[in-house]
Amino acid sequence: MKAGKKIYFASDFHLGVPTFEMSLEREKKIVRWLDSIKDSAQEIYLVGDIFDFWWEYKYTIPKGQTRLLGKIAELTDAGIPVIFFTGNHDMWMNDYFPNELGVTVYNNPIERVYNGKSFFIGHGDGLGPGDAWYKFLKKCFKNRFLIWCFNRLHPNLGFYIARRSSKRSRISTGDSDKAFLGNENEWLFSFCKDELKKEHFDYFIFGHRHLPLNLEISETSRYINLGEWINYCTYAEFDGINVELKTFEG
Repeated sequence: MKAGKKIYFASDFHLGVPTFEMSLEREKKIVRWLDSIKDSAQEIYLVGDIFDFWWEYKYTIPKGQTRLLGKIAELTDAGIPVIFFTGNHDMWMNDYFPNELGVTVYNNPIERVYNGKSFFIGHGDGLGPGDAWYKFLKKCFKNRFLIWCFNRLHPNLGFYIARRSSKRSRISTGDSDKAFLGNENEWLFSFCKDELKKEHFDYFIFGHRHLPLNLEISETSRYINLGEWINYCTYAEFDGINVELKTFEG
């Protein structure tokens, strides 16, 4: 890493819910956060569910979130890499972000090493034991034939159906995984423990869980969950030595 530079991680902005006004206020806060870190950022990871719904037709994307999209383009134009992970709410991405915004998009977790520290980074959905119903739904959501069928819908109808569904999501209704279940009952914590048996990572960094967590897995490994931006406005910062979970604007 370059001297004085840091790597930032954030996830689960869920832009678009619960109301237009609240989403717009949250979007402006996110843009202020990006402005506050742009001078020190070596890389920025956006770790899934940035939008509560995102679908790319061949020539059409959902309207809204213009301030965030413009800020991301500004960052990448300035030479700051922005890495985007698809989440369970915005998994249907094609080429718009890479081509228009210069963003690298990943659909699955990746491994990285910075300053000798190893990272396992991903949104986190579908990992670990349990949650069989969601894992089944995820296979359906990624089924090429079902995606082809949805693409046949007019965008007005397709986005209407999706937004109706979003209003019933746990982040929109306030059921946002606020309770800590204990290490052994946290699925992503169990996933991290199992992965450590196969390969060492200093840091596992995930979103999806919605609860900000910084847990010790072993003496040399930690599980970081990034939380979300409706209630917590938390993000992680790696200064080249340690990862710290922080809150933006209180």
